[in-house]
Amino acid sequence: MQIPAPFDYARATGVDDAIALLDRHGPESRIIAGGHSLLPMMKLRLARPEWLIDINDLYELDFLLVDKDKLRIGALTRHTALLESDDIARLFPIITDAEHVIADPVVRNRGTIGGSLCQADPAEDLSTVCDVLGAVAVVRGPNGDRMLTMSEFHRGPYETALAQNEILCELQFAIRPRTSSAYEKVERRVGDWAVAAAGASVTLAADGTIEEAAVGLTAIGLDGTVPDIDSTTRGQKPSEELFAEAGRLASLACDPVADQRGPIDYKRHLADELTRRVLRRASERAAQTQEG
Repeated sequence: MQIPAPFDYARATGVDDAIALLDRHGPESRIIAGGHSLLPMMKLRLARPEWLIDINDLYELDFLLVDKDKLRIGALTRHTALLESDDIARLFPIITDAEHVIADPVVRNRGTIGGSLCQADPAEDLSTVCDVLGAVAVVRGPNGDRMLTMSEFHRGPYETALAQNEILCELQFAIRPRTSSAYEKVERRVGDWAVAAAGASVTLAADGTIEEAAVGLTAIGLDGTVPDIDSTTRGQKPSEELFAEAGRLASLACDPVADQRGPIDYKRHLADELTRRVLRRASERAAQTQEG
């Protein structure tokens, strides 16, 4: 039987109260919402917080809002809400694609986008999605709000830019015309962590050429997006030859390790193949929005 070390518990009544509790109890306090990452670590004694600050009553962080030229998602928004949103499926289908392959219904019903990003697990799907979409994180602490890009927010595996007394409040995604996206994942079984996954966002110019493109990889040793894919594809018509070159760049850019999920060569092959697939699908979807 796996049992966490003893801890104390407080239930926050608002964002400012959660920040005050974090400030009061110091570095041995942790935020909990869904708890699907933190609780297993506590049971294994890999995490031993002295205080858990429960934020499940912070309904002001549970929202999905199209605000002019951006989509705003509260950090407490559950995976199920993201999966079922018509606005997300229309504007950012990469999120819908990813949510279909995140864990299982039990996890999706309780897990949150904020919890996923704050865990900063290199094998976590929404981190790649947010990298590809250029999301901005809104973080609040005792001194007010600050806005961070994903490269600023994620400092490395399991490490974020959040100070001890700060909380992630929302994610913002810019809405751009003639733009769409896609995500695809290979896993050993349904609900497992990825062997490898890839996400892409494509913006088309009025003449149908690629104006901007980004590709991110999950679980195979890449921080941020694949270098050179934007410059390689910019101004080019979507084609199988172009997707093949992008796949080659992705295969070279990643740095996978051999483990129980597969050898290095297999994972590089997946980086190549999945990059081709998501760029192809994102381009097709962007063309459909252009026609609409």
